[in-house]
Amino acid sequence: MKFIKVIELIRPKQWVKNLFVFAPILFAAKLMDLPMLMTNLQAFIAFCCISSCVYVLNDIIDVESDRIHKKKRYRPIASGDVSINQAKIIFTVLLFLTIALSLNLPYLFGITITFYFINNLLYSFKIKNVVLLDVFSISIGFILRVIAGAVAIDVSVSSWMIITTIFISLFLGISKRRAELSGPNQENLEKQRKVLSDYDVTFVDQLNTIAATGTILSYALYTVSDKALSAFHSDKLIYTTPFVIYGIFRYLYLLHQKNMGESPTQIVTKDIPIILNSILWLIACALIIYKSKFGF
Repeated sequence: MKFIKVIELIRPKQWVKNLFVFAPILFAAKLMDLPMLMTNLQAFIAFCCISSCVYVLNDIIDVESDRIHKKKRYRPIASGDVSINQAKIIFTVLLFLTIALSLNLPYLFGITITFYFINNLLYSFKIKNVVLLDVFSISIGFILRVIAGAVAIDVSVSSWMIITTIFISLFLGISKRRAELSGPNQENLEKQRKVLSDYDVTFVDQLNTIAATGTILSYALYTVSDKALSAFHSDKLIYTTPFVIYGIFRYLYLLHQKNMGESPTQIVTKDIPIILNSILWLIACALIIYKSKFGF
């Protein structure tokens, strides 16, 4: 078993999704509080461990269907570079690391990350084959990341932040289904992912229109909500909305015109316009939130 194959198996590139854990500390204006930031970082690492745990489990379960897929057949377990027994050992180690990290955090964090794991177990064994519930299960995973980030540092989460997270995670999940339906890997499609037989391109495009619209509207409403105005002492956060709109539009462009979207992580980590847009959004948010609070 090669070390590089173990790294490939735990998929560190997917850890970018766990950045949702930092959303509460950013919008609670506590990012400059070093002890809180270190606690939040520990929560992030715990989620990286448990999410890798889930990826290993999924690869064990999906080994036969992965071998049919033109790209997934090269995954470590499907290709035979990592045996199932070796994968089980890696799974166990990651699970113990998650438990060890969680024990040093508030008990509510432990409960939240446990629900995250249970949700993923249900997804892996059943829900991934149930139309609509599959993408809602993905959405729940993102919501639990945000909640976990909040309980780890004992800050409240705006209802609008939760709603925005629901819509944007649904958007990403539905986009993935759309890419799978319209991508180049059309042979044995149902064997690759059984639930795809219950979707079609027209249907997922309608769902994605709703999810994209919901993301933009809920974020815009959050920026002008009473809680945001009182927390940041500023009504300028609304000016960060164009970044969100552009990000959604750019993602849709890549999905429809470039046949991308099967790997959301690849888009957000490799597409330069989306990366630059995300950085500018983050800088704009930080300037607005922290300038009003600390006066710099």
